[in-house]
Amino acid sequence: MDTPGTIVLPAARRTGGMPIMDAFAARRSSRDFDSGRVLDMQTLSDLLWAAWGINRTKGRTAPSSHNRQEIELYVFLKSGVYRYNPVEHSLIELFAEDLRAATGTQPFVGEAPVEIALISDTTKITGKTPQGVIESTYADTGFICQNIYLFCASQGLSTVARALIPKAELSERLGLAAGQIITLIQTVGYPAARE
Repeated sequence: MDTPGTIVLPAARRTGGMPIMDAFAARRSSRDFDSGRVLDMQTLSDLLWAAWGINRTKGRTAPSSHNRQEIELYVFLKSGVYRYNPVEHSLIELFAEDLRAATGTQPFVGEAPVEIALISDTTKITGKTPQGVIESTYADTGFICQNIYLFCASQGLSTVARALIPKAELSERLGLAAGQIITLIQTVGYPAARE
């Protein structure tokens, strides 16, 4: 049941989809999106679980260095900005406004139905040099990013990972703490119809 500011996602489908070798063959970046077609809640649920959901006790669908799980997913939809809560498999509302266009400068940004910001809480990464912190967080970002790519390939969705992000402005808009950094944003949607 939803509480104010929270969307409880339907249970993720953990079986089915395209065989993994077929998904590798289909995986690609695409910047063409059908701006009029939104992802239904079941597809969004499956996407977020595949990206960074819980698949076993204390385990995730993607690895993280020393299981620190320092990455959070911020989900930008037309209805608002949400933080993915993998424990409850829900979206916690942060802003009730459409901020998709604030995530980048490319023409398709703000038109595609979903923008997923991968945000690292670097304060969770201890015992490493500053360079080691960067290496860990970007490796962990890459694992999640590839999960999104493979899910999208399996489901016939378009996606592209983006580093062209107005990070300072967006971090301020989101109220991120000093230790939180936006590593990548991944755009997801249905492919544009071919003429």
